[in-house]
Amino acid sequence: MSVPSKMKAIGFTQSLAIAEQDSLVEFETNLPELKEHDLLVKVSATSINPADAKIRIRSAQDKTLEQPKVLGYDAVGEVVGKGTDVEGFELGDRVYYAGDVTRMGANAEYQAVDYRITAKAPTSLSDEAAAVMPLATLTAWEALFDRLRVRSEEKKSILIIGGAGGVGSITIQLASQLTNLTVIATASRPETEQWVRDMGADHVVNHRNLVESVREQGIQHVDYIFNVADTKGHWESIVELIAPQGMISSIVEFDGGIDLSALQGKSAGFVWELMFTRSLFNTDDIQKQQDILFQAANLIDAGRIKSTLTTTLNGFSVETLKDAHQRIESSSSIGKTAIKY
Repeated sequence: MSVPSKMKAIGFTQSLAIAEQDSLVEFETNLPELKEHDLLVKVSATSINPADAKIRIRSAQDKTLEQPKVLGYDAVGEVVGKGTDVEGFELGDRVYYAGDVTRMGANAEYQAVDYRITAKAPTSLSDEAAAVMPLATLTAWEALFDRLRVRSEEKKSILIIGGAGGVGSITIQLASQLTNLTVIATASRPETEQWVRDMGADHVVNHRNLVESVREQGIQHVDYIFNVADTKGHWESIVELIAPQGMISSIVEFDGGIDLSALQGKSAGFVWELMFTRSLFNTDDIQKQQDILFQAANLIDAGRIKSTLTTTLNGFSVETLKDAHQRIESSSSIGKTAIKY
């Protein structure tokens, strides 16, 4: 296919409330220049993540950016160009990826992305159903197997705080399908309770009274805790529930501090998970993200993992993206929202 020299993109130059007129703006720009490891992708669908709202709110609070920052950290699209050192991809391939937070995101007609953090998209999913998967899947997989270092054969337990969101939903599925862990997930409404059970949770507990709710299930302590909701707000409960020599991981940063010393008596560990670490620092194992996405696509196409898509918004426009941001900022959504271009 012929590729134009210009493209439409949507971004921001100031950190504004999403309801304000210029919180997101459409503009025309040149197609991105390809580095040696890059694919050029014609984007067909993306999804909204908490990262989009956080970056929009924090990146330009006291300044105006010279060039609009383009968000979008999930995408599905067609390869229409590639760099000199790309291996394993051809023009016309349908791919999915989360991308790199330091580069232009997927809220554009075309995007350049490193092939080492990209994989061929699941063939069994529509563009929108596939677009909600990369960031959450990478985060969940890395948390389980790289940060918590869960071994698939061990018969232990994991508590997932924030089970009904995008990352929690995938973590439940991966833990259920790829490990022998007893999976405990939080939910507080009938619809979210049903959702996490459908994802594969063995036990559902209420985050509003976490310790008591877990122990009502006959569980005194848990071996692993993965927090995707509120690290600081749940910290005392996390400290109480973690087993001696257990491991805790979180994706939710916070202001101020927490009492890490509270874990000393149990010799428990705490480790952060940030899906963008490998691309931010171009780590030696950066290509592991391609491998994770490849394995996830196989699991999806085999029917073992299902898409967490619950809402699809249609059309690549400022209005559609503002709607998506408002949904993610409400903090009450189940599953994921996709935008079909």
